[in-house]
Amino acid sequence: MQNKIVLAYSGGLDTSVLLKWLQQKYDAEVITVTLDVGQKEDLDAIEKKATKLGVLKHYSIDAKKEFVEKYVSQAIKANALYEGKYPVSTALSRPLIAEKLIEIALQEEANAIAHGCTGKGNDQVRIEVTAKALAPEIKIIAPVREWKMTRDAEIEFAKKHGIPIPVDVEKPYSVDQNLWGRSIECGILEHPDKEPPEDIFEWTVSPENTPDKPEYLEIEFEKGVPKGINGQTISPVDLIERVNQLAGKHGVGRIDHIENRLVGIKSREVYECPAATVIIEAHKDLEKLVLTRHEYSFKQQVDVLWANLVYTGLWMDPLKEDLDAFIDKTQERVCGRVKVKLYKGGLQVVGRSSPFSLYDIDLATYNIETTFDQMSSAGFIELWGLPTKVANALKRKKGAKKNV
Repeated sequence: MQNKIVLAYSGGLDTSVLLKWLQQKYDAEVITVTLDVGQKEDLDAIEKKATKLGVLKHYSIDAKKEFVEKYVSQAIKANALYEGKYPVSTALSRPLIAEKLIEIALQEEANAIAHGCTGKGNDQVRIEVTAKALAPEIKIIAPVREWKMTRDAEIEFAKKHGIPIPVDVEKPYSVDQNLWGRSIECGILEHPDKEPPEDIFEWTVSPENTPDKPEYLEIEFEKGVPKGINGQTISPVDLIERVNQLAGKHGVGRIDHIENRLVGIKSREVYECPAATVIIEAHKDLEKLVLTRHEYSFKQQVDVLWANLVYTGLWMDPLKEDLDAFIDKTQERVCGRVKVKLYKGGLQVVGRSSPFSLYDIDLATYNIETTFDQMSSAGFIELWGLPTKVANALKRKKGAKKNV
């Protein structure tokens, strides 16, 4: 029986070259799969290209709704920011891609799946760990780790085999995008001391060119998930697209930082994540209003661990499932509205409300007519500071003996 390989196919030069390479090296029939997770590419053109290159079958999957409801929504509830800055946008899409590759491989009785990830990046880990967790019997092929082709060699291979070469093939940047964010790498960005050139940005306007008047955006949350903006309930996909547009117009969502990759390399990463930046900031603010101090403090630790697990490819790990259970429980009361001000690249939460608010104005007010008994504070301070007081008394006593 001839080999069958299911390939994650973007339609670009790399995956088109490795499509042909797989056909030749493994004498295989290749089935290509393209997922639409909001990257705004022409799926029909990609399918036509795959067909022209002789694939056995091509799958185009509109996965935007599933991506938002199963992956992005959980990331919002977890305030997922790897190393405090990156909203794990690319990382979130990889287990979904792996899941679909395995699903189709089992359906088509394929021997293997293949991807175009490099041996230096995180994506190889994210896809392969997920795939092995779902179907360990399916072989995984990573041609870029094997073939060691230079860019020039790829272009020569493409010409030799009639593979159309994109007009932008010599552009210095590597870009990946989905609904939750856009990442830009390579070229001058590999020099961490250089400011990113303006031409790399597509989703956000330079703060110097944004509107001169601020814009207010009110986001409504239900159980930790955004359900509407400015009083209008809309679908999760439409909501994210709308916030991307509004925040991007005001220059909000540019991220530039040094990132610790899982494989041990430090890399300079530039992202555009307008919706993620706004929604996570609003969500964190609402949590402060409805969670107790102890819940909020512990959840901050859980959120960091959750983001690390997702970034490092452990979407299927039992620990993530355990953390999800805790996070989902906390989100039962994360309902309400958060008002955000967008202006000149800046983001500021300026109002919040919730039926589960723990804020009590009668306790918080500095007005003399308050329900808070200030005389209770004296006893509280005495008991709260007692261990510190005793420890320092002992320190003074030991010091006095030394000086005798």
